Amino acid sequence: MNLNQVNNFASIKNSKMLLPKKTAFWAGFFYILTFVSIPTFSLYQPLHDSQYIFSNGDDNKVVMGGILEIIVALSGIITSIILFSVLRKQNQTLAIGLIASRIVEAGTMFVGVAFLLGAVSLHHQPASATSLSMAQTLVTMYDRIFVLGQGFMPAINDILLGVLLFQTRLVPRWLSLIGIIGALPLFMSYFAIMFGFIERVSALSGASALMVAFFEFTTGVYLLVKGIRKS
Repeated sequence: MNLNQVNNFASIKNSKMLLPKKTAFWAGFFYILTFVSIPTFSLYQPLHDSQYIFSNGDDNKVVMGGILEIIVALSGIITSIILFSVLRKQNQTLAIGLIASRIVEAGTMFVGVAFLLGAVSLHHQPASATSLSMAQTLVTMYDRIFVLGQGFMPAINDILLGVLLFQTRLVPRWLSLIGIIGALPLFMSYFAIMFGFIERVSALSGASALMVAFFEFTTGVYLLVKGIRKS
C-alpha cells in the first residue's frame, strides 16, 4: 500500500459519515413518530378497572391506543431500515442487529395490542364471571409483555444505535453517549420490576426511561431539522 492509499484510508476512517438530507429528514420524522403512543397510559385506563367487563367503558379509546402502538411499532422498524444504508458502512453486524431488535420490539407490541383487543371483544359479549377473569388475564399479559417490549428492548435498541451513531458521528457524540449510558437504568428497572422490587407504573420506573426518551426524541429532532453535523 503506497502513501496516498494510506492517507486516503486514514481520511475515510476519521471522517464523519454523510447522511443525505432526505434520509435524515425521514429518519427523524419516524423517530419522533415513535412518541405518539404516550397517550395510551390514559386511553388504556378503563381496562385496569377490576369491573371492566361489567362497566360501560369507552372501548374506542382502547382501540385508538392500539392503533397508536401499531404506528409506533412500524415507525421503529422504518427508522432502523432508513438508517441501515449508512450505518452498515461502519458496522454491518450491529446495523442488522438494530433492525432485528426493532422487529422483536415491534412483535411484542403487536402481541400486546392483540391481548387488549381480546379484552375489548370480551367486553362486547354478555358479561359473566368467566369473561371477567379472562379479560383480567389478558390485561395482565399485556402489562407483562409491555415491560419486555417497551422496557427491555428499547435498552437494546439504544445501545446498538448509540454505538453506531457514536462511531459514525451522524449526531453529536455527547448525544450518542446519553443513549448508551441511558440504557443501563432501563435494564436495572426491567429486572427490578421482574423481581417485584418496584411497580411497573411508578416514579422509579418512569425515571429510568428519561435518558432514553431524551436520547431518542433529541436524535429525531436533530435528524429532522439539521440532518447531520457539518464537517
